[in-house]
Amino acid sequence: MIEIDFALLRQIGLTQTIAAQLHQYPDDAQLARITEIQRDWITVHDGREEFRARALPALHDAHLAVGDWVLCAMRAHDERWLCALVPPTTHIARRGNDGRHQSLVSNVDTALLVMGLDHDFNPRRLERYLAIAQSAGVQPVVVLSKADIGDDVPQRMAQLRQRLPAGIPLLAVDATSDDAARQLAPWLEQGQTLVMLGTSGAGKSTLTNTLAQAGRQTGGVRKGDGRGRHTTTSRSLHRCAGGACIIDTPGLRSWRPDTDEAGLTAAFDDIDALAARCQFRDCRHSGEPGCAVQGVIDADRLRNYHKLLREARRGQQTARDRIAEVAKWKVMQRAAQVRAKGKRG
Repeated sequence: MIEIDFALLRQIGLTQTIAAQLHQYPDDAQLARITEIQRDWITVHDGREEFRARALPALHDAHLAVGDWVLCAMRAHDERWLCALVPPTTHIARRGNDGRHQSLVSNVDTALLVMGLDHDFNPRRLERYLAIAQSAGVQPVVVLSKADIGDDVPQRMAQLRQRLPAGIPLLAVDATSDDAARQLAPWLEQGQTLVMLGTSGAGKSTLTNTLAQAGRQTGGVRKGDGRGRHTTTSRSLHRCAGGACIIDTPGLRSWRPDTDEAGLTAAFDDIDALAARCQFRDCRHSGEPGCAVQGVIDADRLRNYHKLLREARRGQQTARDRIAEVAKWKVMQRAAQVRAKGKRG
């Protein structure tokens, strides 16, 4: 079994669950955590210092992500190579428009879902982030940034409290203030790992800078639309003074949850709980008699739920399924055209 200094590695997020898996690996390897991934190099931290390494060919299909725990070995010319991946306890991924999976981060405990109280405010997009975090088994915390300069702050807070499930923590912060660290203190304990998720300009890098006191560059937003300037260009892990680790991420334009229909339904558990009381077991909550969901759940939240469900179903389709579905709709369209032509005489 690999010999490790648990107290030392605890400072960069090592947990007992990860440590319990190390008995199966040879004792001549070194445990480290990925802190940044670039095209040619991977930066890892061994609890004392950071260093660059390359991944052996066997790991090229492992979908490595920032936050992963890996085993390093020294090779010729004093080069360090990553030789094995310790299976992560949690893994957040998204599905691109082309259907391919993209790994985002691994081994995180909490996802800080950052949304600005300015032009960035978008409850539908926030629910998409919630679905991504909850389907991965990661605790979400909604962080509304720019509370000092935001628009209609009390009304927007009330809107989200009414719309989102009651168990979701909801905070409004000034990302530049030390008070933000005090509000987030319950999730910043030693050994905890957090990830920032949100759009460009939402204040992720500013909040990371405040929490980690890393002196990182932060950018403003464009006038007119409030969009960010992509200060963060890659995912990277940073250490906080209190012992937690924070992974900052670039703003992503496309956010399709990498989950199936069951995982998405679990993320909207308030709708799922009410659906159990519907008159019909296959109720779609779109006008059926005896529906227990409509009129209770926010109407826009329900529409967003249906949209995400359609995306999840499409994501699970094979190429043959998609071809069959297109053929089905073509047949239905032709039948409708024939009926319309018949009515016209």
